Amino acid sequence: MFPLRDNIRARSVPFFTIGLILANAAVFWHELSLGPRLEPFLKAHGLIPARPSADDLFTSMFLHGGWTHVIGNLWTLWIFGGNVEDRMGHLRFLAFYLLCGLAAGAVQVFAAPASTIPVIGASGAIAGVLGAYILFFPTARVTTVVPVFIFLHYAEIPAFMYLGVWFFTQVYSGTLSLGADFGGVAWWAHVGGFLAGMVFGFRHRKRR
Repeated sequence: MFPLRDNIRARSVPFFTIGLILANAAVFWHELSLGPRLEPFLKAHGLIPARPSADDLFTSMFLHGGWTHVIGNLWTLWIFGGNVEDRMGHLRFLAFYLLCGLAAGAVQVFAAPASTIPVIGASGAIAGVLGAYILFFPTARVTTVVPVFIFLHYAEIPAFMYLGVWFFTQVYSGTLSLGADFGGVAWWAHVGGFLAGMVFGFRHRKRR
């Protein structure tokens, strides 16, 4: 399932959601300019669970491994981030996003402490946004594309169902990856970010 839009409209301009999207896009543009220097760059600034550092926990949130990776992440942030930012307030949202990203990275380090594969991407922090969204707007409707054999079907799905299925797939895939090479997908970062988003977002769930 791929989300297209939700039916909740923010009351304010999501300045930091837009800013984070632009920051990630700018870093990705820089990655494209590196050519053969890209792999050493990702290893230097991605989060390597076997030898984590505070700097890499932060910088890894703004790196991506390709067009599909960056577009998927930033599109998801655009759909769900604005309403979460509207509910929390702008500066609180920025702090929340970064904390979720740090928590997501820490969970991935704990889940795969021997891995030397760099963990990169904004998906852990964005998973935190999804965790808060399911608290704030469980009955919102999410328009999604659902592949049925070779056809694409459009469906409106309640947010709690869409995000619940998404979270279950992350836990399931993460469980299968335990004790093995996780194939470049940081499943437990997604799980950790989502749960962190629910915990950090709990105090804002009734704010209007």
